[in-house]
Amino acid sequence: MTAIALFGAGGKMGCRLSANLKGSAFEVRHVEPSETGRARLSGELGIQAVEADVALEGADVVILAVPDTAIQKVAASIEAKLKAGTIVVVLDAAAPAAGHLPHRPDLTYFVTHPCHPPIFNDETELDAKRDFFGGVAAKQHIVSALMQGPEEHWAVGEEIARVIWAPVMRSHRVTVEQIALLEPGLSETVCASLLFVMRQAMDECVRRGVPREAARDFLLGHMNVLGAVIFEETPGVFSDACNKAIEFGIPALMRDDWKKVFEPEEIAESIRRIT
Repeated sequence: MTAIALFGAGGKMGCRLSANLKGSAFEVRHVEPSETGRARLSGELGIQAVEADVALEGADVVILAVPDTAIQKVAASIEAKLKAGTIVVVLDAAAPAAGHLPHRPDLTYFVTHPCHPPIFNDETELDAKRDFFGGVAAKQHIVSALMQGPEEHWAVGEEIARVIWAPVMRSHRVTVEQIALLEPGLSETVCASLLFVMRQAMDECVRRGVPREAARDFLLGHMNVLGAVIFEETPGVFSDACNKAIEFGIPALMRDDWKKVFEPEEIAESIRRIT
C-alpha cells in the first residue's frame, strides 16, 4: 500500500484532500501543526493528526497542501528526511516554477491542479450544482505535470490526483510552465480580472438606475448564451449589432498589448508576487 504523508491536512485545502483520501487505497498520515486544524480533522472527519517525523517514516509520497508562501519553508524543513525516490506532490505551479523546491535530483516532483467544475455541465443533483470548487460532488477536469522524476511515477501521481480532486473527468498532462500560463496567467490575471470588471460594469448600470436584480439577471443570462457561442458549446452566430459592439468594445476596454501578460517575464513576476 502506498504511504502518503499529507502536510497541511487540517487546512482549507487539506481538509478537502483528507476527505477524498479517506477510505482510498492509500495509507495516509495526516500532519497538521495548528490546534484549529487538528480539531477540524478530528471533529469533521474523525482523523487524528500525527507528528511530521511519524508521517515521513517510510512514506512513498508527500503532499504539500500548504499555502504557496509556505512551500519553500516546509519543503526545506523535511528535505533531509525524504528518502530517494519519494514523490513530492504540490498543488499549484507557483512555488515549483519559482524554484522553491529543494534541489534533489533523486526526488520526484509532481504538480497537479483542478480545472474546477465547468460552467457548461450536466449536473442535476443540487449538491453537485452548488459544488462550484469541485472535489466534493461536481465532476471536474484536472491538469498535472511530472516536473522531474522517472516516467513510471506519472501513473502514481495521476492516480493520487484523480483521488484528491474526485470526481474527475479528463486528466490533462501538461508541463509546469504550461500550468503557470493557465494559473496565474489565464485564470487569474485574465479571467478573474475581466470578471471583476464585468461585476463593476453591472454595478455601474445599477448606479445609473437599473434595478440590481434586473441587471444581475440580465448579465448572468447573457454570460451563459454568449459564452456558449464563443466557446463553441453550441452552434450559433452573433447578430450584426452584437458584432459591431464587440468590434468597438474591445479597443475601448483592452490595451493593444494586453497579451504581454503571458510573456515569460510577466508570468515570472506574477509568480514572484504570489510566492
